[in-house]
Amino acid sequence: MHNNSSDPRELRVITDTMPVAAVRCARDGRFIWVNQTYAKWAARAVKDIIGLRIVDIMGARAMEQIQPFVERLLAGEQVAYERFVEMQGLGRRWVKWAYTPTLDARGEVDGWVATGMDIQEAKDANRRKDEFLASLAHELRNPLAPIRNAVAILARKGPQDPEVAWSQSVIERQIDQLSRLIDDLLDIEKISRGKFALKKEYVALEVVVDMALEASRPQINAAGHHLSVLLPSERVVVEGDPARLAQALATLLKHSARHMHSRGSINITGSVESGAVLVAIEDSGAGVPADDDPAVALTLVRGIVSLHQGSVEFRAAPSGQGCEALVRLPLSRGEPRAAEKRVAVFDPRPARPLRVLVADDNRDAADSLQRLLALSGHEVRVAYDGTSALDVGAEFRPRVAILDIGMPGTDGYEVARALRRRQGEEVTLVALTGWGQDADRRRASDAGFDHHLTKPVDPQTLNVLLADVASRKN
Repeated sequence: MHNNSSDPRELRVITDTMPVAAVRCARDGRFIWVNQTYAKWAARAVKDIIGLRIVDIMGARAMEQIQPFVERLLAGEQVAYERFVEMQGLGRRWVKWAYTPTLDARGEVDGWVATGMDIQEAKDANRRKDEFLASLAHELRNPLAPIRNAVAILARKGPQDPEVAWSQSVIERQIDQLSRLIDDLLDIEKISRGKFALKKEYVALEVVVDMALEASRPQINAAGHHLSVLLPSERVVVEGDPARLAQALATLLKHSARHMHSRGSINITGSVESGAVLVAIEDSGAGVPADDDPAVALTLVRGIVSLHQGSVEFRAAPSGQGCEALVRLPLSRGEPRAAEKRVAVFDPRPARPLRVLVADDNRDAADSLQRLLALSGHEVRVAYDGTSALDVGAEFRPRVAILDIGMPGTDGYEVARALRRRQGEEVTLVALTGWGQDADRRRASDAGFDHHLTKPVDPQTLNVLLADVASRKN
């Protein structure tokens, strides 16, 4: 019976639509078969290539360079290498080649098949994907900024109707959720590209758990969940990035808190088993779903733990009700460095009024931030583009300039440099932007910014920053 899967016409369709060049050559280097991608690289029709030799397409110099690989092929060896290839229809590109010898009926090498992948094209595609994700994050963060500012303004207006207060709380939580989701997407992309930087050190398990609880306790308490923590009495040490490990555990705790009815229970248990540290997070509700759950948050958790040579397992809770996330990390015998003692200082008094310049081409973002800062007693001027910001700044001489980066014409970097030249250290420059990747932070620092805040900024974060500026003597 005829089998469509082996139909040469279908095979030709498949090979001709691959983004990989594919050829088959005889022992003497003559082309027996090529696909459309290779033909495009050679800027010739397929029929015009068959029967030609590699040297006819690539030239004598290129043939000399690959001759050692051909000799290894004819000796029956598989060969792979990367090199620059220059072809009429391809240009000069970095290509990864893989060669496999072909055998005749007697088992002797009669030629080879080869595939070539344009590495530069793949890199360009990854770069375009990075740029798309960064732009997407920027566009999503921008509208969140005025929403958060408006909610904060409503909260400052005193006692409200309970329904209004509840609505504000819902909006605030969803803004936080969207902001975290954007950050998680970018972190996942960094992990997939191998650009997720870890600052590893020897750290006690209890320190990581405490950091995770500090980040997740507001959500747990808000839902009325009961929390219990049981860690080993002896000190347990892992080698890893404390902030990232805490991020992974906090994400699991927040996920459990969100997926339970109110007044559920979350139990954290730490133990040591067979040279590994186990952290079990058990909840009494739907909690963490099965392994095939596509949630972005859980993908990030798996990525972070994997970078620490660990694993994450999701299963039914041992109690028979709810779910359990089991994080396994290698046990370390290293010695944690002494933890720095940090004393939190809270000053309920408002910051001394400052002259603040706000510049943002998103008028809602600029106006809402102006209103929010004015409620704290600051004198605020607003500009909606970089040129206006420079004009206002020259007359107003702000103590603090909060600048969007992506303003048309004169952007935030140019405004920052100009203000720094004009006022020196007298002005504190704050970048408030939807661009939040590491490269963006470095560029802001190079332009003279003192701080880089990502939209939507927590109003309390801004209050603390302004209070710190007001406390300094200039």
